[in-house]
Amino acid sequence: MNESVLLLSLASAVVIGTPILLAGLGEMMTEHSGVMNLGIEGMLLGGGVVGFWMSTQQASLPLAMAVGAVVGALFALIHAYLAVTLRVNQIVSGLALVVTGTGFASFVGSLNDSALIYSRPVSKFEPVFGEAMRDLPLVGPLVLGHDWVVYMSWVLVAVAAFWLFRTRAGLAVRAVGEDPATADTVGISVGLTRYVYTMIGGAGAGMGGTYLMAGIFSTYQHGISAGLGWIAFALVIFAGWRPWRALVAAYVFGALRNLGFSLQIVGVDIPPDVLNVFPFFLTIVALMIISARPAAARRFSAPSALSVPYSRETR
Repeated sequence: MNESVLLLSLASAVVIGTPILLAGLGEMMTEHSGVMNLGIEGMLLGGGVVGFWMSTQQASLPLAMAVGAVVGALFALIHAYLAVTLRVNQIVSGLALVVTGTGFASFVGSLNDSALIYSRPVSKFEPVFGEAMRDLPLVGPLVLGHDWVVYMSWVLVAVAAFWLFRTRAGLAVRAVGEDPATADTVGISVGLTRYVYTMIGGAGAGMGGTYLMAGIFSTYQHGISAGLGWIAFALVIFAGWRPWRALVAAYVFGALRNLGFSLQIVGVDIPPDVLNVFPFFLTIVALMIISARPAAARRFSAPSALSVPYSRETR
């Protein structure tokens, strides 16, 4: 039973969906503060390439993930400075970050004679549970057959949901995203909040890129993300800015990314480019359905001040 194509495809969807979830969850936190960062692809590649390089130098994969998160956060800091302090157009700033991160990754990946494209991680991400538990019917490959990053992503989803909707700090960040002027009048630092949560988003993208390169592919290639950052951005919309929905949506998108391989196994040949547009197509369909239902639209709506610069002088 555990060797069926369907079950193995579902288990692979969890793995492939994990970097999408990490990057998308980080972007969700950023957007709740009112900042829209289109530069996920650049942060994913920029943080991921440095994290992957660390995995080729040290056997500590947690260290590699941490380094990837830090580099992703530093890239996001650039966007925060442009969008929050200088109040430039956030779409332009995000697209510039994509170009910067992609170029940085290509530069680091081919630096000197020790190009990363010829390197491999010192150690691999191994399943947390033993073989006996991984062989359990259904639950083994689907739930118990993964490494610690997958389980960490589940914990992060739970923490994000609790933080945003069950704590005063979460209420504060949502207030900044909905009405920054009102949040400012009650003593919440709008600028600091947006800086912090923008960097949290960059950290999520950096971790996602590191896991993609060191955990899933165990290699670096130019353009290895293949638009994964854009799928992570679409994930936030598809999930209606809710962490638990993001968990499900990430695995749906992961299944779609893996669908081409699954169909080839059963003898169905579909061009991968056709399958790659499915996540964006589903996002458009979801938005159309939500827009047709006002009650659902209120539950799935973006923060009111998303991508709107704030200046205390203009209150």
